[in-house]
Amino acid sequence: MAKKLWGGRFSKKTDPLVEEFTKSIQYDQKLAKCDLIGSRIHVKILEKSGYLKPKEVSLLYNALLSIAHSINSGKFKIDGKCEDIHTNIQNILYTKVGDLALKLHTARSRNDQVVFATKLYCKLNISELRDNIAKLINSVIGITEKNKDIIIPGFTHLQHAQPVYLKDYLWAYVEMSERDSERLDYISKNIKITMGAGALAGTPIDAVEYNLKAIEALSEIKDFNKVFNIQPTSNSLDSVSDRDFVIEIVSALSIVAMHLSRLAEDLIIWSTKEFDFVEIDEAFCTGSSLMPQKKNADVLELVRGYAGRLYGNLVSVLTMMKGLPLTYNRDMQLDKEPLFNSFEIVSSELKVLAGLIKTLKFNRAKIEEHLKDEGLYATDIVYYLVDKKVPFKEAHTIVGKLVKYSLDNNIEIKAMPEGLLKKFSGKLVKKEVVKLFDPLVSVKSKKSIKR
Repeated sequence: MAKKLWGGRFSKKTDPLVEEFTKSIQYDQKLAKCDLIGSRIHVKILEKSGYLKPKEVSLLYNALLSIAHSINSGKFKIDGKCEDIHTNIQNILYTKVGDLALKLHTARSRNDQVVFATKLYCKLNISELRDNIAKLINSVIGITEKNKDIIIPGFTHLQHAQPVYLKDYLWAYVEMSERDSERLDYISKNIKITMGAGALAGTPIDAVEYNLKAIEALSEIKDFNKVFNIQPTSNSLDSVSDRDFVIEIVSALSIVAMHLSRLAEDLIIWSTKEFDFVEIDEAFCTGSSLMPQKKNADVLELVRGYAGRLYGNLVSVLTMMKGLPLTYNRDMQLDKEPLFNSFEIVSSELKVLAGLIKTLKFNRAKIEEHLKDEGLYATDIVYYLVDKKVPFKEAHTIVGKLVKYSLDNNIEIKAMPEGLLKKFSGKLVKKEVVKLFDPLVSVKSKKSIKR
């Protein structure tokens, strides 16, 4: 049985059912690198505070460094019998330096150890995720540049509305993604990585030492390529029980997933035979086990479906935290799986969508067929009448009646003789109205979009 970080008060062995039920190493092993960084910082703090001698510092620090190297090289072996990754690392450290390893836990609790590692993990993963968002944005911008002249029907309520540039349509997702990145950046900057909380009541070490030695230790950690501000705890009870940052991150990732789901849904609709606006490359599609003709956009459907998983992750963490008294409660270990899962799903979605979008081919001929729908230009006729001093609501009514007559009598507006147009408004001049049924004229008449 693996050694625990606790147990002196107990005379009985833990029931194997409890061991299995309470362990978290199957998922919190992802915190291994961050836990080791925290331990190396803690060694330096213990030295400054007089709890460790220089020789002990050297032995502990180098042993921790060797464990970190084993993780980076893929040689680190997870002990599934351990309660968590923190226990696993402590046990390995014991095999390297013996009883000296027992001193590392001076002025430290798993409560503050876990939150330190989790916050650091989040900051590192947010940085990586923002890089992936940037790559998706570049893919969308790239495809818009290749098709910047294409005009498509814009939609409201999934009905033809007005012509818009394809680049403007796709750029909406760039705007969403930029907000997502900024939101994550704000959350990351707002995460305060603290040390010195102990189990809940603080430690005998002066807060200043935590700050000074943390900064010094960070400069010595070669694989820690981003300098984060490690702070002494200002309220130790809050520090060990804080999971606001997890909720904020999972919430932000849920919004990212929602935006990606909307993009996926647009592409799914556009790739159907009914629309046929876009062709998705075979490399990003799958087939049917029964119907040989099928080419399914399964990637996009899964992006759409995973949004629900992200929402569920958010609700699970919110529900888990809502009734917890201060400070730490074991329920809190259940924040890890939703957090890790959300990061992993969104990261994989961003990567696959960035690749898929680069391969898109737009069917100009089919899009042009849709653009023949006269209803797309009804608003342009309204503005035409407004420019002739017809009040907007009156113009709106006139064009509404004109469209209804066209549909009821199966006659295109541009095919109507001028005398018929005049029955709806004396301001309607056929040669001027006909020119309005042009998608390029329509999009160029809009001045409010910065193109």
